[in-house]
Amino acid sequence: MSLATQQPTTAIGKTAAWTEQRTGASVAVREFGRKIFPAHWSFMLGEVALYSFIVLVLSGTFLTFWFKPAMAEVVYHGPFTPLYGMEISEAYQSTLEISFEIRGGLFIRQMHHWAALLFMAALSIHALRIFFTGAFRKPRELNWLVGVALVAMGMAAGFTGYSLPDDLLSGNGLRIIDGILKSLPLVGTYISFFLFGGEFPGIDIVSRLYTLHIMIVPAVLIALIGIHLMFVVIHKHTQWPGAGHTEKNVVGEPVLPTFAAKGGGFFFMIFGLLALISGLFTINPIWNYGPYDPSPVSAGTQPDWYIGWADGILRLMPGWMEFYIFGYPISLNINIAVVIMGVFFGAMALWPFLESWLTKDTREHHILDRPRNAPTRTGFGVAAIVWYCVMWAGASGDLVAVFFHMSLNDMIYIFRVLFFVGPVIAFFLTRRICMSLQRKDRELVLHGHESGQVIRLPHGEFQERHTALTPQEMWKLTAFEAPAPLPAQPGKDGKISRGERIRARMAKAFYEDRVTPVTKAELDAAHHDHHEVEGGSHSEQLEK
Repeated sequence: MSLATQQPTTAIGKTAAWTEQRTGASVAVREFGRKIFPAHWSFMLGEVALYSFIVLVLSGTFLTFWFKPAMAEVVYHGPFTPLYGMEISEAYQSTLEISFEIRGGLFIRQMHHWAALLFMAALSIHALRIFFTGAFRKPRELNWLVGVALVAMGMAAGFTGYSLPDDLLSGNGLRIIDGILKSLPLVGTYISFFLFGGEFPGIDIVSRLYTLHIMIVPAVLIALIGIHLMFVVIHKHTQWPGAGHTEKNVVGEPVLPTFAAKGGGFFFMIFGLLALISGLFTINPIWNYGPYDPSPVSAGTQPDWYIGWADGILRLMPGWMEFYIFGYPISLNINIAVVIMGVFFGAMALWPFLESWLTKDTREHHILDRPRNAPTRTGFGVAAIVWYCVMWAGASGDLVAVFFHMSLNDMIYIFRVLFFVGPVIAFFLTRRICMSLQRKDRELVLHGHESGQVIRLPHGEFQERHTALTPQEMWKLTAFEAPAPLPAQPGKDGKISRGERIRARMAKAFYEDRVTPVTKAELDAAHHDHHEVEGGSHSEQLEK
């Protein structure tokens, strides 16, 4: 009997055959199972975000069974004595019930919150890794846009989530959102009334946030994650430069069974870590904040870190940034948060296309850049991080002032100066550091590692013996491109357009200062000027 006509005899075999006959899944499994993933720790950042999101979905599903998204007032008669007899909302009461009366409720609630923080942290660092290494270049521009949307939707999910308990902290955050919405010209007041169900705090905000948090935003997140993973499968995976790594291959491990087994174990490690943190460290103790009351204004309130920068913008902006156009108030001192966040995400989305336009590079790129080999890009990335951190720290200006015994006004002035000066200093400093590291690499390639052994040549000259680089080291330090600024190019009509002149000037500013890779001729010349090294000549290593 041939293998093609053999019938399975085990239960698993029969189930697999039944499924295959009806779905034809073996083709997809076979193709996906042969997908190669490079084995490098930096590629695990995306996995951390994915596994944290899975924990978010599981823990959030548990919480939906008991949370009541309503703002009707009830009298609290639960076990938390300090709040006994107070009038609170149903949303706040159900959150207290989950925390103190549902078995494992507080643990799951804290796991949900910690998983959200880890998801945003891993997603942000993953995006930074992609930016600094140039993994957004052709053919991955669309996937980069998907990643930018994931970060934005992650922020939306976090904000709608921690606003649900209707405690004093979340209420202060909603008050800020109400002010920002009302500051929008023409449509702001209408949007606020619709969202809150009337004048703040309204009666519908919690139920509408709940719909956003458990249905709309997660659906968009799941769709974006699916598209992102689809693009990862369609495109060849990027890889770091190294011996044998080219633009036409991927060196690593197949999905089945190696990568899948490692990924499964890594998921349980993330799950266990979140469980450990959730069991040991309290987060968002809403019972200490109390129910929301619009009349008091709390000091020292801090939103989650990925939302804090928006709060910091409002604290740093001066109050006089308001003017009128045709009788309509333009309150930049409030809606500046929307403007700056739009600029931030807009710059992220447009960067791959800007870089491609400046270099006129339409090739596919599957080998990653070392950040030092793209000094301008790395400089802009670090400048954006500093800009973000200044706004983020500005949200804690009152606490910083108290801790360091400083005037709050002085602290705000310091952050205002850093808002403009910090990114500029960070850009130029990072750019110079990157170029210095490139020159160090160039010196290392030309002369090898210093061995500390000094020898005397026959003619009396003293010289230090150098050790040749390994092929892996040589490849890593020489296999990169340093694009020269492309001059303005004439169009089909033989004329240089104004846009092309602008592109040429920008390209010159971006790429004029550069360190080119070592050539074989330079390596041979350097080798003849130095004593023979151990382990073969540099030229031989470069040829390998």
